[in-house]
Amino acid sequence: MTSPILSVPGAVPPPEETADPGVPWHFGDPFAEQRTATRSAAVVDRSHREVIAVPGVERLSWLHLVISQHVSALPAGAGSEALILDSQGRVDAHMVLSHVDDVVWLDTEAGASTVGARGGRVPLLEYLEQMRFWSKVEPRDATAEKAVLTIVGPEAPQVLARLGLPAPEGQYASAERDGVVVRRMPWPGPDAADLLVPRADLADWWARITDAGARPMGSLAFEALRVEALRPRMGVDTDEKTIPHEVSWVPSAAHVAKGCYRGQETVSKVHNIGRPPRRMVLLHLDGAADELPETGAPVLAGERVVGRVGSAVQHHELGPVALALLKRSVDPATPLTAGAAAAAVDPDSVPAEIGGAGRAAAQGLRG
Repeated sequence: MTSPILSVPGAVPPPEETADPGVPWHFGDPFAEQRTATRSAAVVDRSHREVIAVPGVERLSWLHLVISQHVSALPAGAGSEALILDSQGRVDAHMVLSHVDDVVWLDTEAGASTVGARGGRVPLLEYLEQMRFWSKVEPRDATAEKAVLTIVGPEAPQVLARLGLPAPEGQYASAERDGVVVRRMPWPGPDAADLLVPRADLADWWARITDAGARPMGSLAFEALRVEALRPRMGVDTDEKTIPHEVSWVPSAAHVAKGCYRGQETVSKVHNIGRPPRRMVLLHLDGAADELPETGAPVLAGERVVGRVGSAVQHHELGPVALALLKRSVDPATPLTAGAAAAAVDPDSVPAEIGGAGRAAAQGLRG
């Protein structure tokens, strides 16, 4: 879909090769847009995301068996992140969900797919339909019904108040008013809110939000803030081998204790007695390089490939930075090269070791 917000004065369309087609890339000054989002409030058009609605009396018990997150008792007004994994525990799809008014709303990357119940990759909705069996649920494509807009910044609650919309308290807390689902988010800034607005009224809601004090912001600035927040993006910061632990999706999107979902054995085993083979870190890039490295470019230690580049961005304070998946064996102090740029790991981005509680016990048994 091509968003009507591209017709707003000042909107710059994205380049042909982009992970965010059909929505504004920026509005003339991406750095100023980033700064506004950290100091007051900005709004970004994310209407290219797919939206799936899951109504039905068994929606929670059914989703609990299909996705990686614990949702069997998810109260109304709550939300979460969740994954679909393959049988080896590798990430196939990522979504954010809200439970409001007897419906679970899922939004995910455009074109999201996974390994189907009968093998081969299928669209995410088709997989969910394959997994219905006799459950009393009615998953449907709601992309034509709802469009995602995101307000970012410390003044996001004030903007919501001016719009007459609720500002639910707590991470992923959700509420609905006048056909708009509001979900509070912990990223890409410390205070943000996703709005699922009626798609037919997308342009009207954009105008109302900007009139309420939020500055227009493009996907370029949003991605820079997401990278700063160390939040991975499916298909950009992940590859075909990624497991949730490598990109810090445990426990935010994958529950280690509940059973029954596809790939759960890997999640539980790595958490309890192992370590993931890679870890996602933030790389500071040499600003002398002419271009940012491309997604998927190798990260080198000398001549040895030790990882891959994910999202590479220009940040208004950090300069050129990138998320990268590095082999766990790589010392964070090792000089690296990402694409044509010299690179160094931000030590504050190296994730703390989580899980592995059973490793010492297993070693003791072997001893």
